[in-house]
Amino acid sequence: MRAGVIDAFAPAQEMLLDLRSGRMSSLELIDLHLERIARFNPALNAVVTLDPEAARRAAREADAERTRSDRRPLLGLPVTIKDSIDVRGLPTTSGLRRRRDQIATVDAPAVARLRATGAVILGKTNLPPYTGDWQTENKLFGRSNNPWDLERTPGGSTGGGAAAVAAGLSPLEIGSDIGGSIRLPAAFCGIYGHRPSDSLLPRSGQFPGATLPNPGAVLNVMGPLARGAADLELALEVMAGPETGEEPWRIELPPPRHERLDEYRVAVLPWIDWQPVDPEVCRCLEDLAAELERLGARTGRAQPEAMADLWRHHLLYHTLMAAMFSFNAAQSEEEARAEAASLQAGGDELGVARAAGLRLSAHRFLELLAERERYRESYRDFFREWDVLLTPAAIVPAFRHQPEGDEQRGFTIGGARVDYWRLAVYPGIATFSGQPATAFPAGRTGGGLPIGLQAVGPYLEDRTPIHFARLLAEHFGGYERPPGYE
Repeated sequence: MRAGVIDAFAPAQEMLLDLRSGRMSSLELIDLHLERIARFNPALNAVVTLDPEAARRAAREADAERTRSDRRPLLGLPVTIKDSIDVRGLPTTSGLRRRRDQIATVDAPAVARLRATGAVILGKTNLPPYTGDWQTENKLFGRSNNPWDLERTPGGSTGGGAAAVAAGLSPLEIGSDIGGSIRLPAAFCGIYGHRPSDSLLPRSGQFPGATLPNPGAVLNVMGPLARGAADLELALEVMAGPETGEEPWRIELPPPRHERLDEYRVAVLPWIDWQPVDPEVCRCLEDLAAELERLGARTGRAQPEAMADLWRHHLLYHTLMAAMFSFNAAQSEEEARAEAASLQAGGDELGVARAAGLRLSAHRFLELLAERERYRESYRDFFREWDVLLTPAAIVPAFRHQPEGDEQRGFTIGGARVDYWRLAVYPGIATFSGQPATAFPAGRTGGGLPIGLQAVGPYLEDRTPIHFARLLAEHFGGYERPPGYE
């Protein structure tokens, strides 16, 4: 079978069906993706590390195993991994020149689980330094571009992975998310991305982060990006489970709460009076809510009771996120103090919160975790009445590249100037409390750019927001191929 007849834009599940039926081999599928990377990656700069011979060798082994009736769920499927996550034999640079020779000796637990189910690691994808931006550019690998418009960012920090999936260079990407780093790139590139419930997947085996498990390292999670919602669940099923050293416990994810859209109880987060949102994103969300109501779903404006003061929630989230970034990036005490002083000098409330996060005392850290539990409890009450919470995934669609260090970074929305760091507002709705959230394509701007929204779900009921996004695609359409990527 010629590789040219394989559909590079098929969902991962369809590719697996073709592999199992013998309509294509894993080697053909790998070669197709390697050819596409050679053709399209020079403009996108999405995939930054490849080991084609290792991938082909693994593909041949998968084809041989299939003849022996191997039933592993991902046998022969190519997968890409964000460069901050350890892949045995490949560098984990996190976009830093000083780490270009940091070769991982073992897979991160999540990657090991993918390999154990037969996945073929195709390569690693680009990201900003330390995974610390909503754009994807670094001095080691350069800038990644959005396949819908090369002058725009694919988002960050899993920007290279989102661009690769959208352009048909990979059917499945594993990224990470602390400030929307899975969901925002998914929205910008018109694909699906899932931030799992806190503790559903192992967090260890990444930089920034921890090589070994660390129960105090909250907020940051690993998760999948794909061209279909069903593929998110497929990846989640094989990666979910205990952290290294906690293997005696097991998790059984509950099924989605409903099978039909008209059975869902859909809360729409009230618009935030202090946070402007691009009018086309607003229109997209309002149109979707109206369509859901027309189909018979129960819809309404609602939010967890504890989130009535969303500005306070946002400040708490930023404080804790800054603390996690400081720890994960292995900042020295001197570096943290210098950065905190710089932020404090800015005088704005958000800068003060971030500065506070860089110099948290142990006492304040525990207080923040207690605050977090209050919001988690409020979400539990909320999801007794509702099934999902709809919000924007980002305040704007994909924007033109704004280099790091540019003091003018930010957006003009409705005539108002909006700070760049406000990109964290809507991702933080799920992140601070550790809720699962699925980003999904929901429409296009007048200029043709994707618009993404997110469905936040109940803790450890990840299948509910994923299945909800899957049903939306069946009724209203989902992923669309970017122009020029045949």
